[in-house]
Amino acid sequence: MPEEPCGYDREQGMAPFATACLTVSDRCAAGDREDRSGPLLVSLAQSMGGRVDHTAVVPDELDTIRETLETWLAGDPPPRLILTTGGTGPARRDVTPEATEPLLEKRLPGVEEALRRSGLPGVPAALLGRGLAGTAGQTLIVNLPGSPGAIADAGAVLPDLVGHILTLLAPEDRE
Repeated sequence: MPEEPCGYDREQGMAPFATACLTVSDRCAAGDREDRSGPLLVSLAQSMGGRVDHTAVVPDELDTIRETLETWLAGDPPPRLILTTGGTGPARRDVTPEATEPLLEKRLPGVEEALRRSGLPGVPAALLGRGLAGTAGQTLIVNLPGSPGAIADAGAVLPDLVGHILTLLAPEDRE
């Protein structure tokens, strides 16, 4: 069996890593609707070993989403994982992928596709999602749809990938 990258062990997982979770929703940001996806996103991150240091709820505004992500990425140190929920559909105001894409150095299309397909066959509309997954420095960023079901579906995909991806993104001088 091939040796795992340094820092990751299939049995032991990883040491807790800094995580940030962003909810994108006009109604939740205005206080007109309860954010049901954000708390599930936090739980998902924690179940994968994330220590959630930042959370925010912002409206579907490209500049606001991008500025929030940029602020987190500029942290010292930045989070290792950023998860977003909402704003990934085909509606005119859904702009989370457009806000995220310029920040990504490398896209992970296989992860994007696995996340879209995780909702099938129960929710054919899952294929309408435009969420992105990719890397920015040592940070993995993943956009998820804004529904509790989509967060649950992501829970079937991400735990097997996040530790390995974060290990691959670690500095070369890791032990």
